[in-house]
Amino acid sequence: MLELTVESLDQDGRGVARCGGKVVFVDGALPREVVETETLRHKSSFDVARMVAVRSANPGRCAPRCPHFGTCGGCSLQHADLPLQVAAKQRVLEEALARIGGVHPATILPAIAGPAWGYRHRARLSVRDVPKKGGILVGFHERRSRYVADMRECHVLPPRLSELLLPLRALVASLSIRARLPQIEIAVGERLVPRSAAQTGTCAMQPVYALVLRVLEAPSETDLAKLVAFADTHGVEFWLQPGGPETVVPFHPPSAALAYTLPEFDVALPFSPTDFTQVNAAVNRVLVRRALQLLAPQPHDHVADFFCGLGNFTLPIARRGAFATGFEGSRTLVARALENARRNGLGTSTAFVCANLFDSAQEAVARAGRLDRVLLDPPREGAIELVKALPACDAAGAPQRVVYVSCNPATLARDAAVLVHQRGYALEAAGIVNMFPHTAHVESIALFTR
Repeated sequence: MLELTVESLDQDGRGVARCGGKVVFVDGALPREVVETETLRHKSSFDVARMVAVRSANPGRCAPRCPHFGTCGGCSLQHADLPLQVAAKQRVLEEALARIGGVHPATILPAIAGPAWGYRHRARLSVRDVPKKGGILVGFHERRSRYVADMRECHVLPPRLSELLLPLRALVASLSIRARLPQIEIAVGERLVPRSAAQTGTCAMQPVYALVLRVLEAPSETDLAKLVAFADTHGVEFWLQPGGPETVVPFHPPSAALAYTLPEFDVALPFSPTDFTQVNAAVNRVLVRRALQLLAPQPHDHVADFFCGLGNFTLPIARRGAFATGFEGSRTLVARALENARRNGLGTSTAFVCANLFDSAQEAVARAGRLDRVLLDPPREGAIELVKALPACDAAGAPQRVVYVSCNPATLARDAAVLVHQRGYALEAAGIVNMFPHTAHVESIALFTR
């Protein structure tokens, strides 16, 4: 048993303390707290402990809202209020930039935040038959476990979907393929609805709740009838996925379709429920606005959007008058981006290229041609080969601004070191994006200038 003073949080939401010069990770502890702990595991360079009691609490400590917190692995920070969560994530970002990248932003940007609850528009729920717990379970995995949590409610899901957790259990239990349905993927979007000629704009939006059933065996006719009845009763849409993501098809209604909008840029983006889209739609709108403010595209600029997906940033850039070229490794997303550009009347001010931005970064940058500005939105692996391929800041054709949207502070810091120390750019600004409240996940945005 040890009494420790917690310094910060790590990227898993654990408290970080020190004992005799050795780091100790403490589950459940918050920064600036004095806690009594029990050591669980000794490693050569660190220990892992659990919190037994709080001797001096952080003022930001609060009671978790969800009764499943601590067991369910969906959230790790419900015991910290939002200001504390944001401050802790900002510190994670700044420490990573300094320690890994050896860089310091000239300006810390205000944190981008949004709704704290009901924000999660994408989720992957596991389905398991667990007789000891009453039969079918539908939910996230338990914390640091492969077991499915016994979830009866979820406060980060939209209320409509949280209320369906128990009805979904009963539905799956009634199906002949219940042992062959391992996953339900959730996607919340909007439905494009044509407006009358008297109304401005081209479309209105209605909320859509899509449930993708991963079916390893074809449902029986009786199963299909039950799905139709469930969808009609609860106001959801069912899609079926018999194989990989490319096999997803709408089941009921057959005309099921999803989109999301960026009203500030008069853009609507249809998508498939298994396409990558941002989890938090409200925060994504603010993130796109911030990215465009930092990028500051001008009419007649040539802008490259690397890892463009289905055009989340590309189309708003084009709407500002620049010519935007999106680069993406997924052929499916490239096709979706091309169609979205056409739908939004931006086909002549955009281009999209399918390119492997990890193995063929040099070729992609060469193909981009003139680069006035660059936006990067890579996966967790970062964009190390791509930043190495960008022109040095004093070279002909070097972009004036590089905006980097990151979902991993460590790889952002590594890539920032290349941009600053090798390519000569200045890290003008950086800040966090609280895309996943109540989790330790840190998204961020950074601006590099010539």
